[in-house]
Amino acid sequence: MTYEELIKRLDPAVYQSLKRALELGKWPDGRKLSDEQRSICMEAVIYYEDHHNTPMEERVGYLDRGEKAGTACDPSVSRTAGKSSNGTAGSDQYFEVKS
Repeated sequence: MTYEELIKRLDPAVYQSLKRALELGKWPDGRKLSDEQRSICMEAVIYYEDHHNTPMEERVGYLDRGEKAGTACDPSVSRTAGKSSNGTAGSDQYFEVKS
């Protein structure tokens, strides 16, 4: 059985358990997830959500930008290379990136 076949057959309860383990950083029995386990769980959860057409707002990592959309707090907004003399970026140094 391939990894893809395994994920396609993944039980929704197992998916929820993996998702919860990622949220908490530990397994249900309290053991901490290793970096490798976290990576594998994340890959499985993302693939599961994609395969089962989970709505974007219900997916792991979804950020509701709400009123912050288009502001410096929005990840689609980048800073220019310039900085002020004290090393901080001024509010006029941001611009929106259109994708």
